[in-house]
Amino acid sequence: MPGRFVYWMNVSTDLRIEFAPDENGAEKWLRIGDNLHREFNARARAFTGMVQGRRIYETMEAFWPAARDDQALPDYMREYGEIWTSMPKVLVSRTRTSAGHNTRIVGGDGDAVEALAQLRARADGDLGVGGATLATQLLRAGLLDELMLFTHPVILGAGRPLFDEPTDLIDLELIEHKSFDEGVTLHRYAVDHH
Repeated sequence: MPGRFVYWMNVSTDLRIEFAPDENGAEKWLRIGDNLHREFNARARAFTGMVQGRRIYETMEAFWPAARDDQALPDYMREYGEIWTSMPKVLVSRTRTSAGHNTRIVGGDGDAVEALAQLRARADGDLGVGGATLATQLLRAGLLDELMLFTHPVILGAGRPLFDEPTDLIDLELIEHKSFDEGVTLHRYAVDHH
């Protein structure tokens, strides 16, 4: 059985993932407490790998490797730093030529979708997808298998949407729903490719 691409993202109730450009993970609208971060860690640990677009990768790269050993941070943040740094990752970028932290790069030749289709066919387990541009490309190519949305109780009214461009009607099937502190909910949807 091939692997599965799971687009996991924090979103507002109006399905925005960023209010201001390059918020770099410090968004005031996010309500990420101890329990929710531990849930992120558990979900991340269950992935067999991660596939990230350049913008989200560089945001993660700027913070999480150093967070592993930062004793000023809570244990769950240090733990996520370890998970992200050691997890096998694929960076989709036309401009980057090198990356550390167990990362390989695809897309330099311009055909990232084909490389990712091959990765998915060979993979065993779920691959966490990060980045709206990348998720939009995978959705259009029929390669996105699941949405894992952590919805925060706020309407941003503007900012970057969950997907970069409108797409044709795509049916989703709710496969899990969970509630967290401060009104945050998790909705997992299977993407119906038929």
